[in-house]
Amino acid sequence: MEGTRLDTARIRAARELIDPVFLDTPLYRWEALEPSLGCAVSVKLETANPVRSFKGRGTEVVARLLAERGQRAVVCASAGNLGQALAWSGRGRGLDVTVVASRFATEAKLDRIRALGARLELVDGDHESARERAAALAHRDGIRLLEDSLDLETCEGAATIGLELVEAAASFDTVLVALGGGALATGVGHVVKALAPGVEVVCVQPLGAPAMTRSWHERRVVTTETADTIADGVAGRYPIPAVLDDLLVVADDAVLVREASIIAGVRVLFADAGLVAEPSAALGIAAILENRDRFAGRHVVTIVCGGNVDPAAHRRWTGEAADRRP
Repeated sequence: MEGTRLDTARIRAARELIDPVFLDTPLYRWEALEPSLGCAVSVKLETANPVRSFKGRGTEVVARLLAERGQRAVVCASAGNLGQALAWSGRGRGLDVTVVASRFATEAKLDRIRALGARLELVDGDHESARERAAALAHRDGIRLLEDSLDLETCEGAATIGLELVEAAASFDTVLVALGGGALATGVGHVVKALAPGVEVVCVQPLGAPAMTRSWHERRVVTTETADTIADGVAGRYPIPAVLDDLLVVADDAVLVREASIIAGVRVLFADAGLVAEPSAALGIAAILENRDRFAGRHVVTIVCGGNVDPAAHRRWTGEAADRRP
């Protein structure tokens, strides 16, 4: 597809570099909710893998290429999922992986990064502070800095999800994609628009972390002073200009959803589908809950992109009125 940094041929090639454990994830109709939501819903489940998120698709491409080039060290900033994925992919290829994260990140994610053998450095402040520190370490040590969404491997790895969607037998009208840094949205969006241009690509972001959505609507980079949301995986404040340029080409819309709707989405995924989803993964369901009329009568695909969630928080969100239906 013209107009983006991504390339469909490279995306197909990237699929050959990814461990099969991350590929061909389940895609199925979620019929139990259709009567109450007023639309057909299919789930693309990206939690059924060793790191419980879609990030492994991109880090597999990165780690494979680094190993082939004889590079032995890499550093990244992460809210948790990218760090886990890079640690997993790097461990199997003998890479020295350093992950920089906010000390306020979800503890379950930090514990998993440590367990996978990566060196973990915590910083005060939010994810943007972690990005600055990771860049400083890469410069100091002369090693590869992996920048999620900016580096094409992360986008084109995520884009393999789009290949699986368009190759599925079932047709659909809309795909709802969580929007944070933009790797998932631009990757899936690129493939969908290149191979199934009639499908609407709708990006979803929390109202408390709206930087990329505001940027998309204003067609320029818009930063925010804070990012206040339970969906920590998408809580960025500084959109990357090159990623925004890609998003402007592939996204048909970008919407914001309230925290209460995100919690309702987490609860619905657990109560009706038996899925443990982190808040970022429930953004698509939140969008349907807030926009029933818009999606009425459509076949909507939502990507459940991660399942790394604090157990106590998940019990709190799902324990109250767990049997309540939307």
